[in-house]
Amino acid sequence: MAYLDTLKKIKKKQLSPVYLFYGNESFFIQNLIIQLKRVVIHNDEDNLAVYDLEEMPIEDVIADVETYPFFGERKLLIANNASFLKAKQDKNSVEHQLSMLETYLTAPVDYSILVLTAPYEKIDERKKITKLIKKHAVVANCNPIKEYELKKWIDELASQFKIELANEVYDMLEAEVSTNLLLLENELHKFSLYVGENGQVTKEIAEDLMAHTPTSTSLRLVDAVMNRDLYRAIAIYKNLEKQKEDPIAMIGLLAFQFRTLLRVKLLRQKGYTQAQMEKILAIHPYVIKIALKREKHFTIDLLTYIMNEFAETDRVIKQGKMEKELAFEMLLYHLVTGQATKAQ
Repeated sequence: MAYLDTLKKIKKKQLSPVYLFYGNESFFIQNLIIQLKRVVIHNDEDNLAVYDLEEMPIEDVIADVETYPFFGERKLLIANNASFLKAKQDKNSVEHQLSMLETYLTAPVDYSILVLTAPYEKIDERKKITKLIKKHAVVANCNPIKEYELKKWIDELASQFKIELANEVYDMLEAEVSTNLLLLENELHKFSLYVGENGQVTKEIAEDLMAHTPTSTSLRLVDAVMNRDLYRAIAIYKNLEKQKEDPIAMIGLLAFQFRTLLRVKLLRQKGYTQAQMEKILAIHPYVIKIALKREKHFTIDLLTYIMNEFAETDRVIKQGKMEKELAFEMLLYHLVTGQATKAQ
């Protein structure tokens, strides 16, 4: 079953006595467990037990599952790292009497919920125990989402937080978090606290609130150059200085962005599609998408001039002819003012 379907059923209190959450997207697994804690035991830790199957055999877990709860009507038991579901079990792992689990699956008690987690990309579908779990339990696939699914997830989480996002914010989130759902949730939660229920998150708000990475910051610097905004370019760089980012590293990131613009521009002129460019350049689809929007603002001559500026600044710094901080500021000045004289 898909993660979202499992989550919705848990929220509706349509519970199963046994669950298996497998996959290496920890956000999914932890969120399902959080929902079970709320619904099954109302976050009462007295009715919760957590085991590590790399240290404790499954038969001991089953013994606890079958023990009646002392502090409430129902208890929740989490058994992590079910490596016996993998094709190749880990060396030095605990010996498990899987027959105990097999028997339990066919006749589970009604006062316990057992959750097995297998934080692995795949489980062995051919094993007898796997087949029995799939037959008698709810199995949720918790593998990472695909890049083409990201917009759907942004919409889903924005709906949960009851906020609206401007179109530009979607692009920014794609650049910042890619498919890391934990980071995505953190950013949207931050937005919701700022704008409140039914509030709208604009591009300006997102830029102020988001924790920017060096890569995304280089994209913002490209925008500043494209808009001939020297003040903004310097402001972005000064913020980088506070974060102790190395100017030489930023030159490399900026050079990558402008090199991509040049390559995308040349490929577009030859009639290549975005999908073809992704294969040829082996670059994240979002980077190609943004480059296609931006390359129209630059001529090939201007992009060549900019690449030469990067090379010259790198040479000046490495030969010790100028302090790297000053050299980077001069580079930004040349890029912005150079565009004014060389564009079009």
